Amino acid sequence: MITVLVSGAAGRMGSEVVRAVLAEDDLELVAAVDPAHSGQPIGEGTTLSYESDLASAIEATRPQVMVDFTHPSVVGGTIATALAHGVHCVVGTTGLPIAELEALASNARDGACLFMAPNFAIGAVLMMRFAAEAARFMPHVEIIELHHDRKADAPSGTALRTASLIADARTTVPAAPGRETEIAEGARGALVEDVTIHSVRLPGLVAHQEVLFGGQGQTLSIRHDSIDRTSFMPGVVLAIRNVVHHTGLVIGLERFMGEQG
Repeated sequence: MITVLVSGAAGRMGSEVVRAVLAEDDLELVAAVDPAHSGQPIGEGTTLSYESDLASAIEATRPQVMVDFTHPSVVGGTIATALAHGVHCVVGTTGLPIAELEALASNARDGACLFMAPNFAIGAVLMMRFAAEAARFMPHVEIIELHHDRKADAPSGTALRTASLIADARTTVPAAPGRETEIAEGARGALVEDVTIHSVRLPGLVAHQEVLFGGQGQTLSIRHDSIDRTSFMPGVVLAIRNVVHHTGLVIGLERFMGEQG
């Protein structure tokens, strides 16, 4: 049995994580932290209530794993608190630079692991893998990522991760023409590791990404769509089961795919 604390437990993703943990026989929800809902019952088939203070909740319940879906402005402190108590971290909150994640992981107590994934949907991980493979043969590529209008960062962590994988995979870096003729600044998108990314934010969307490749007389489109937040939960559960067997900083769900939890 793996004991789990959820941080940001009343949020859109946090509440799905709570339901997913409660549904698994080998996982036990021991605490749910969300200061904005402190004292309110969680429901969902448990007698627990939301707690306001992360450190106090950790000390009282001693979870093995913390799952965090909060906000880029607070996630650094949340991770630091959990790692200082020797709690493994599964983090879906994006926006922290790699250098900060490395610094946080270096201060972990008792060999705790800091695991961060830009996307927990299995299909999204496969989309990134296929995009990296395609980039070896079709280096002309742009990314369009589409998310709900309350997403806290742009470009998305998934788009940034995809751009990094493409940059590592392709052997040539073609020019990204058109910036010199922009009528409106930013029309050609953001350039990340020499890959152009366009971010769309609209109500009604969840999480979507299309990677467009162009070549002589042909195009290739690789697209993934999360139409419901439940799409992320198998990946979250996979991460919880595997993070307890690792130490240090681990990035990307692909690191756990194929492992036995």
